[in-house]
Order: sequence, then C-alpha cells, then structure tokens
Amino acid sequence: MALQIGSELTCSMGVTSIDASIAWYERVMLCRLLYRADEIGWCELATPMPGVNIGLSQVEAVTQGGGATNVFEVADIAAAKAHLDSEGVRQDGDIQHIPGLVKLLTFYDPDGNAFMFSQSEMNA
Repeated sequence: MALQIGSELTCSMGVTSIDASIAWYERVMLCRLLYRADEIGWCELATPMPGVNIGLSQVEAVTQGGGATNVFEVADIAAAKAHLDSEGVRQDGDIQHIPGLVKLLTFYDPDGNAFMFSQSEMNA
C-alpha cells in the first residue's frame, strides 16, 4: 500500500501555560480553539489557513533552539508587523527583504517558539 498523506497539518509545540498560550494564539495568530484535553495537557487550535492547526502541549520547560520554524504566508508583511508590534510580540529584528523572492519576519510566542511571516515577491 502506498503512503497517502491527508489534507491536514498540525504543528505541535510545547508551552508552559496552556491557558496563557491559548489566549495568545487566539489574539495574535487569530486562531480558534478546536478542543482542549486538560487530562493530557493538550489542545488544538485552527489557524486562519484551511487544514493547518496548532497543537499545544503543556510542559514544565520549553527547550529553546532547534526544531521547525512554522512560516505563515501573509498578504502584507508590513501590516502583519504592525499587528505584532501592537501586541508587544518579540521579534528577531526587522523585516528581511530578499529582492524578487520574499520578505520575512521572525517572531516568537511567549515561550520562545519561533514563527515567521512571509510575503512572496515571486509572480508579483
């Protein structure tokens, strides 16, 4: 039987406070809580991207560095940066611009999990 990959992706990461993280992901990333399983310290949130969810696992400490960086496409990276600024979200410098290719902005959730916003300049 051949491998068949479905149409849903869940990006899983550890957080130190599931309550604070749910509120942050709802407010900053515009996610919607799908369900919560407190008995195992887990929840999943739907992102604005169809088929892409964020899974949060409550842990005692979040290890920094390594792992995947989840990159979300945005239509206007300057507006996305302004949204992050208004929420006081920690960012890794300013928008990086690779002419003719992409604009990128790295930022972090309250536990230091890295994310990026990207705005493609290809086919623009």
